[in-house]
Amino acid sequence: MAKRLPADLLEQVQAALRNHPAGLALRELEARLTGVASRRSLQRKLNGWQRKGLVRAAGIRRGRRYLLASPLGSAAATAVASATATLSSTDDDGASLSTAGRELRAMVKRPMADRAPIGYQREFLDGYTPGVTQYLMESLRRHLHELGRTPDSQRPAGTYARGILNRLLIDLSWSSSRLEGNTYSLLDTKELIEHGNAAPGKDAKETQMILNHKAAIELLVDSAEEIGVNRYTITNLHALLADNLLDQPAYAGRLRETPIGISASSYIPTAIPQLISEMFELLLTKAAAIRDPFEQSLFLMVQLPYLQPFVDVNKRTSRLAANISLIKSNLVPLSFIDVSESVYIDGLIGVYEHTRVELLRDVFVWAYERSCRRYKTVRDSLPEPDRFRLNYRDALIEVVGEIIRRGLKPTEEDIDALAVPLVLPQDLEQFRDLVLVEIARLHEGNIARFRLRPNEFRRWQSR
Repeated sequence: MAKRLPADLLEQVQAALRNHPAGLALRELEARLTGVASRRSLQRKLNGWQRKGLVRAAGIRRGRRYLLASPLGSAAATAVASATATLSSTDDDGASLSTAGRELRAMVKRPMADRAPIGYQREFLDGYTPGVTQYLMESLRRHLHELGRTPDSQRPAGTYARGILNRLLIDLSWSSSRLEGNTYSLLDTKELIEHGNAAPGKDAKETQMILNHKAAIELLVDSAEEIGVNRYTITNLHALLADNLLDQPAYAGRLRETPIGISASSYIPTAIPQLISEMFELLLTKAAAIRDPFEQSLFLMVQLPYLQPFVDVNKRTSRLAANISLIKSNLVPLSFIDVSESVYIDGLIGVYEHTRVELLRDVFVWAYERSCRRYKTVRDSLPEPDRFRLNYRDALIEVVGEIIRRGLKPTEEDIDALAVPLVLPQDLEQFRDLVLVEIARLHEGNIARFRLRPNEFRRWQSR
């Protein structure tokens, strides 16, 4: 007959963890509860308590440790705290960090000499089960949904993002590039994106990085109903972000087949092409199976940089991929405004070297709260979108794109030939005027919204 577990087992475990803030391994917990529960029973209970947010776990396999979930305070703190612990006061870099996040940050700040080299641990991905494993506990996801909900929730995918597109292009292009060390200011970025004017004295690579972000964001927003967490979307997102920035242009959008290193970290990504390919497909399969848009968003921010599937531009790809589910669900997008490079990189190193997500999760939550405050204010101050343009959005993309790709002059006859099958007769004249206005505004910084490539636009210009 199986031994009955004591009713106060949870209290005994919590008491043991309370005395060990750095956490205890399963074998250490078992030793402190000798005769109370078998290792298998204790493991089963720990898994259940972890799902409920009563305890938390960090690390994988032999390195996994269980930690105490801090008691919850106010209603606002309850939502945030369930992931790890109640968020503490603002730290040096602006972000609010939980106790677990601070502990992890202290670990990754140790001198490199004290951090042993560590390779890719496939168990970190293998051990994630969509719908069971949770980087964001239920109450925290509920908190984020309440913050990110918009009036466009029942409208076609991408409606909300289109309403704030001009601001999103500037904010996300600037902040994501800044996390890569780009020195463009927010005003420089605005001038480049809105008027195509590069900032004087800046490196050409910095200008290219901003424009690549713009093209990638336009892909996410303009194609919101077609994109998804799949190989096509992620590789094309990488190709846009990496355009004209790689030593070997053929690597854009292709999985890595060569070794790479990670600066400021003891982590060594796998260099085995077959493993990279296998884990990339598994990563996409698991991400696509995650139903909650916030959990999917954070999963991609964690797992894509950890695998490093491309020779470069992995972090940028993960930050924009994190917006796929938010844009498709008409939630407020994540722009990374005000996120410091230091705390973001420390969060990634926590994933790289310890397969722990607490610090990056804190950054994700804090950054999303900032984005919500920013864009809800922006949206409230915007005029209603042009209904005519909205109704003929797809037709406009097709007609302008075809004129450029075919090398046509935008004459009335050429526009009408393309537009007649797509536009109501009474709207044809107004549509024709709209096409001419958009063609007059074209430059290399905004052609992606018409699904054009730079070489197609340059060829049309030369004619």
